[in-house]
Amino acid sequence: MVSLRFNNYIGIDYSGAKTSLSRLAQLQIYTTNPEGNPRRINPPEKRVKNWCRKELTFHLKEILKSKKKTIIGIDHGLSFPYSFYKKNKLKNWDRMLAFVSKTWKTSNDSVTVEDARKAVGSPGQATDYRLTEKWMPAAKSVFHFDVQGSVAKSTHAGIPWIYEIIQDVEIRNRTHFWPFDGLEVQPDQNVIAEIFPSLFRRRYKKGQRSDDQHDAFVASAWLRDMDKRGLLNYYFNPMLSDSEKQLVFLEGWILGVL
Repeated sequence: MVSLRFNNYIGIDYSGAKTSLSRLAQLQIYTTNPEGNPRRINPPEKRVKNWCRKELTFHLKEILKSKKKTIIGIDHGLSFPYSFYKKNKLKNWDRMLAFVSKTWKTSNDSVTVEDARKAVGSPGQATDYRLTEKWMPAAKSVFHFDVQGSVAKSTHAGIPWIYEIIQDVEIRNRTHFWPFDGLEVQPDQNVIAEIFPSLFRRRYKKGQRSDDQHDAFVASAWLRDMDKRGLLNYYFNPMLSDSEKQLVFLEGWILGVL
């Protein structure tokens, strides 16, 4: 019998549209336990249908402080290509988060990604890829804006909120930010990882869900299924050389890519 690592599997379909206070139909969160089916989590405020990024972040902080053993899959980039680190003389992931949060300011209540792009300029070229994106022909650069299937807006909107989460000492001590904290995950740790629902979308029937709802559903379901099969450790350790691992500790990796 497989020993489960987690009992709470969260899938998030993210959106970088509008501001951090804008309620967005594209922003979806699903959860499941080992035996259930993923279900949509509704915002805590009554008669409110959709989440905003700020509210979602504080909800995730509550989850990560609870007694549940949680793994969260988010479908936006958690880091930038090595070229960005080199250009801005950033030595590690934590410094990158702080730098992006300070310069882009997309966690501010009234700042959109478009506002930040006008103020800051281009963060990099659309042809600047992370290693994980080079291993996936369909993946686009986190600097590739304004095209179908782009994760650039959601990444630039989401990274400052990841920075908000890691500032909480209790969460930082209890949560493994994979793979930046290392590829190996300790049994007592929660996990936050980047995920790409398109990899698994066809494995699960869509039913009446919207595209965004289905992506969050898929992320939650896949994490549950891989844990029940005892395969998460396998995915936590992609087949990388030692030099590639050092790069991945900066750039991140998409969970599910081997």
